[in-house]
Amino acid sequence: MQSVYIAGTGQTPVAEHWELTAQTLAARALRQALGESQKQIGALYVANALGGAIGLQTNIGPAIAAASGMRGVETFTVEAGGASGGVALRQAYLAIAGGVFDAVAVVGVEKVTDVLEGRLEAGLALSTDVDWEAIHGATPTALWATLMRRYMHEYGYSANDFAPFPVNAHANALKNPHALYRFPISADKVGGGAMVADPLSLLDCSTVADGAAAVVLVSERLARELDVTLVRLASSVVATDIPALQRRAEPLWFEAAAHSARAALRAARIEIGDVDVLELSDPHGIAAALALEASGFAERGVGVQLGKEGAIRPGGATPLATAGGFKARGDVGGASGVYQVVELVAQLRGQAGATQVADARVAFAQSLGGIATTAATQILIRE
Repeated sequence: MQSVYIAGTGQTPVAEHWELTAQTLAARALRQALGESQKQIGALYVANALGGAIGLQTNIGPAIAAASGMRGVETFTVEAGGASGGVALRQAYLAIAGGVFDAVAVVGVEKVTDVLEGRLEAGLALSTDVDWEAIHGATPTALWATLMRRYMHEYGYSANDFAPFPVNAHANALKNPHALYRFPISADKVGGGAMVADPLSLLDCSTVADGAAAVVLVSERLARELDVTLVRLASSVVATDIPALQRRAEPLWFEAAAHSARAALRAARIEIGDVDVLELSDPHGIAAALALEASGFAERGVGVQLGKEGAIRPGGATPLATAGGFKARGDVGGASGVYQVVELVAQLRGQAGATQVADARVAFAQSLGGIATTAATQILIRE
């Protein structure tokens, strides 16, 4: 197995891109990431969760390759709900590590603003258990609200205790020109927001929007020729769990997230305490808290405390969502895992601007599909 490095990154703003197609968005992100290395790319991995469900476009890989000037290149399209980007990165990582290619590109893209809300919600619900959840009208937001209610019951928290997560996300997004929501919010505003799915209020719920992010992975031989700070993709691990929440022995424990995190840390030969900055699937505070616990950053029932104590801020012990996370950067569905890596590469190269984490060397990214049904964890290390 050979080492895998990140050569370039690219992203479009997360927004309502009414005038752009998914292919155009993906091509813009890819051109930024590719730079002058386009001719070296052996394969293109496309992460897209909703194109078939709401965009009525499958086989999107060749279309994106052609729009990006890579006509004829081998393409793979990956769908794993919100974990699509992370799973695509895993496949690309294996291709470089196994010596099949010296350079590959990964792009995650979603285009959702052209459909009515009901159709979008129906598409999002397909990442849950369709036979036992979606068919009865349970949306992902409703299922997260159910977990939040159970968490509050088990550990004695109130809904207000989760407010530091969206507050931190908005504070960081304010300094990110690519974020969807660039304005601050307060804990009082979160608590006083309109109820979406009790106990989740409007300001503790992310918005699904359009966007594309891309990374180029290369072998060590090519990486050594680059005039950039080297960032190694030290490990990439995917794990899965039972889709239906009612069939899990412990719904408040994300087994897939725990397994993928442990395996990724072990493969990278680091401990959880070595991580300097992280990105998680955090469409709601409850999602962030449960992911922090499953991944080993907090004991069970204590994930909420990291927000309350300020540990998740850029200057804290566990800096989270430095670009705004799902809540304020915007939820870009299957592209989210790629956006996470783009932000963490900027952190490790010291290019994250006002939310830069001091001397960040090790980064942790985890994207979840469904309600933690699929978990993809990436460990990045600056060399």
